[in-house]
Amino acid sequence: MTMWVFGYGSLLWNPGFEVDEQQVGMMHDYARSFCMRSIHHRGTSEHPGLVLALDEMQGARCEGVALRVKAGTEAETLAYLRERELISSAYLEKNLAVHLKNGEVIEAVTYVIDPNHVQYCHLDLEAQAQVISRAIGDRGPNTDYLHNTASHLVELGIEDEDLNWLSQRVKTLCS
Repeated sequence: MTMWVFGYGSLLWNPGFEVDEQQVGMMHDYARSFCMRSIHHRGTSEHPGLVLALDEMQGARCEGVALRVKAGTEAETLAYLRERELISSAYLEKNLAVHLKNGEVIEAVTYVIDPNHVQYCHLDLEAQAQVISRAIGDRGPNTDYLHNTASHLVELGIEDEDLNWLSQRVKTLCS
């Protein structure tokens, strides 16, 4: 059976698994948001960073990329993703509908935020910029995560005004 994964953050530029195909797609009723405190990859317990998550929100839409996993690697890909994405159990793994640009609707493994988890947060854009500009985790500066994601969305022709604003604001804060 064909396995798809929905990428909306670091999976856009660092999937970490073999991809046979990628297509821009839309997920309904979820918003891409820096609503997860990162205590591992982009921050620490003492100084959390922020990473993107899909926040369930009626009427919202998130444009990202559907990644078709290389045939025959589904089990190892799922094991890898679970180790990477479920490190602190702040994400929930769901199989959700993604509407591809070509009109096809596929089901994709998707990691969404658990709104009841202690790492879930809601900060305004300026507060997000302040956190991101200073946080560093075991995978590097939070700024790298933000700028890589923002630039890859632009390359894909995906407009995300909040990420563009954050990227510019963080560059200003860090200069």
